[in-house]
Amino acid sequence: MGCPLTTSRRAVPRHLALLMVPLFLSWVPGCAGPDSDPGSSDASRDQAQVIAEEVMEAMGGQESWDATRYIRFSFFGFRTHYWDKSTGRYRVSWTDRESGESHVILMNLNTGEGRAFTDGTEVTDAEARNRFLERARGAWINDTYWLLMPYKLQDPGVDLAYAGEEVVDGIAYDKLHLSFNNVGNTPGDEYWAYINRETRLMDKWVYLLQLREGQDERSRGEWKWNDWRQYGDILLSAERERMDGQKRSHEDVAVFGHVDDLVFTSPAPVSPAMMRERTDAGGPGDSVGLDASEVPNTSGEPLDTRPADTQPADRSD
Repeated sequence: MGCPLTTSRRAVPRHLALLMVPLFLSWVPGCAGPDSDPGSSDASRDQAQVIAEEVMEAMGGQESWDATRYIRFSFFGFRTHYWDKSTGRYRVSWTDRESGESHVILMNLNTGEGRAFTDGTEVTDAEARNRFLERARGAWINDTYWLLMPYKLQDPGVDLAYAGEEVVDGIAYDKLHLSFNNVGNTPGDEYWAYINRETRLMDKWVYLLQLREGQDERSRGEWKWNDWRQYGDILLSAERERMDGQKRSHEDVAVFGHVDDLVFTSPAPVSPAMMRERTDAGGPGDSVGLDASEVPNTSGEPLDTRPADTQPADRSD
């Protein structure tokens, strides 16, 4: 995650009042993308790269992002992630709301190797274990994209172009168009990032998903990214708001300087003592409760209405 950028300014102060926008899937069949088509010229791409660098700078800078090692968050309260950016070690846990079974997956995202546990008992069947590992990797791809997408504007395989200016409620935005060059499970997906001209933070994204099996129209989503805060040396946005005003937040967002190895090697519950040099910003604001079927899903798979068991989406690693 992240891309090599050259930055010099520090992060925007955490108290900035931003026009942030929602995070709940607005499935609108047949909707076209934003009015401005992405440019294809070299000038458009160069302009997009400059803006992407300014976004990274506003969030703390490439150096701060590279130095951020441990990230924890709960994907809207459904799946809890611990990720060691430096080594690829990863832990994800959730409880199946239908069966009541608890699952813990411990793996290395770089190697694909790992272990799976259900109700504390290790899954020893190789085929079943591999299914859990594949599912965990998909959850990481999907869930971290919903938390960290602005850090991935210049990832390998991302085709980034400037898509023009748009003024919304008196706020001027530069729009960046993201398409994907044969990366991810659904490379036909497209995103438009709305970059606030004053703060250089992403206030909103709009996306069109590639056609899924059984669909006649592409699905469209429009979500605000609210409540940018300082976590360690970087800024993160935890709150998502859909266009009808309903809100939902990633929970337990934190950046750590040290996480005990047991977090990534043992399925036992994680205790606060296992995390040291904690530098998080505290919990996000209250959110309006939503039905389980409204959990965001950008996957090529049908939406699973059991939040703790939703199928992961795709996106480039």
